[in-house]
Amino acid sequence: MLSPRTRHRLFRAGFRVVAATGADRWLAPATRGRGVILTFHHVRPEPVPAFAPNALLTITPAFLERTLAGLAARGFELIGLDRVPERLAAPESGKPFAVLTFDDGYRDNVEYARPVLARYGAPWTLFVTSDFADGRGRLWWLELERAIARLDAVRLGSGPLLPARTDAEKTAAFETVYRILRAGPEAVLLEAIARLCREAGFEPGGIVRELCLTWDGLRDLVRDPAVTIGAHTLTHPMLAKHDPAVAEREIAGSRARIEAELGRPVRHLSYPVGDPTSAGPREFELAKKLGFATAVTTRPGHLFAEHAQHAHALPRVSVNGLHQTDAALASFLSGVPFLAWNRGRRLNVT
Repeated sequence: MLSPRTRHRLFRAGFRVVAATGADRWLAPATRGRGVILTFHHVRPEPVPAFAPNALLTITPAFLERTLAGLAARGFELIGLDRVPERLAAPESGKPFAVLTFDDGYRDNVEYARPVLARYGAPWTLFVTSDFADGRGRLWWLELERAIARLDAVRLGSGPLLPARTDAEKTAAFETVYRILRAGPEAVLLEAIARLCREAGFEPGGIVRELCLTWDGLRDLVRDPAVTIGAHTLTHPMLAKHDPAVAEREIAGSRARIEAELGRPVRHLSYPVGDPTSAGPREFELAKKLGFATAVTTRPGHLFAEHAQHAHALPRVSVNGLHQTDAALASFLSGVPFLAWNRGRRLNVT
């Protein structure tokens, strides 16, 4: 298995090849499809430190603006998520469309992203994890980063002691711990990271209160007609790792809580983590059964007419903080890398 650093080096090289050959232009009519749903997490201007294993989840406001300008230059129409089913079902494709989605419910989306989006008149969807809005819950990937940043060595159970004094050692330790914990049960992951947090001198759960919007903040936000609120479960679990009753409670309970707090219908769902180990056919059927209009994954890809029959397994393209370049943006918006990633398949729903 390739390390994250190796994968990102390969991606970078691929983006340069696509840009150099002009493939983002001449292949786009075949690879771009009807449109694309873009995924964002954090938007903030702070410089990235040397040890930043979650940097892929953060872009700057300036790159968000370049993304919106790039969409306009390539003829994409910005639409809300509510319009996606009708656009996929239309007999003619028309202009390509783009949908902007933000996961988890971070304050920086309002502070830094919203002004940029407003300048472009862009509709956008914020997927809210209800426990995060309550000020509880576990941003465990950020807890792990913060713990390793403070520790000089890391150990999981009776495993080997991993050095973590230098930035390079910390990055290697994070990748090792993350890989091991993601492969196992989520309860084990949460408990192991909680122990590391306490070793590092802080309690798990506190990062949510630093970073996430409260219900009062969300009530202010939904007054903006450009904003759609979607569900992102109660606690942000990897749903496929849990039994069906838990998965249904997480999805249905999140929608009910958001609707009760905000007084708005919730028609769209984002699966937490969203890769095949976290959401698959069982979750897609569950979202359909519960009556969501759409549900989005993090499986990479553009949208084609065939996705009209798979509205609860829609792919998205992550605007990646490690690739904030014009070459990467051109590749993302062309769809070329994702058709290659999916081995020529337009659908990736199994």
